[in-house]
Amino acid sequence: MNELQQKQLAAATTYMQQVLGQDHSGHSIDHIQRVVCLTKTLCQQEHVAAFVPLLAATLHDVIDDKVVADVAVARQQLRDFLAAEQVSDEQQTEIWLIIDRLSFSKNLVHKQALPLSGQIVQDADRLDAIGAIGIARTFYYGGHTGAPLYDPAIKPRTQMDKAAYRQQSPVINHFYEKLLLLQASMNTPSAKKIAAQRQQVMLAFLAEFKAEWNGEA
Repeated sequence: MNELQQKQLAAATTYMQQVLGQDHSGHSIDHIQRVVCLTKTLCQQEHVAAFVPLLAATLHDVIDDKVVADVAVARQQLRDFLAAEQVSDEQQTEIWLIIDRLSFSKNLVHKQALPLSGQIVQDADRLDAIGAIGIARTFYYGGHTGAPLYDPAIKPRTQMDKAAYRQQSPVINHFYEKLLLLQASMNTPSAKKIAAQRQQVMLAFLAEFKAEWNGEA
């Protein structure tokens, strides 16, 4: 990256920290830091120029309706920020394309097309939703929303749209409704390798959780 791009990325990091610094839903600064780190790794392994993916990874949650009170205001503030930092029109278009299409909920009904840069950010974001960190974030978010821990009588939902997906269900069901599905949705070979190992961590956890829930020694 050149000097201007480094400055823009530093400014984006500061902007993200200001928006997400008080988040308690699992979409806070530490989540972004991990997604940025994974994005950098995947860019290196897939031989993709890193600037736009890193900028999108840094900013992808600052307009998330789970995090901000007014999405329309948040979007305008992000547009103003990108313009003030002299991010090119072409780069802004690609960043918005990535941010607007990467989420799981946006792809429930139809898979959204993404350029390779966006596929990498999507992979990085989804990798942070699985494995040991994914387990921790799932229970953290469940506590944040007041979701019940587990009810064997409530079966995981299938074929949801975004509205149904956002309706509350037991925390354990979230593994079957989303997290265990993410391995198959990875785009890049590098992410698929990481996801395979993290999938096993979740499957082992769920087996142990259910055994303990049933009072097995």
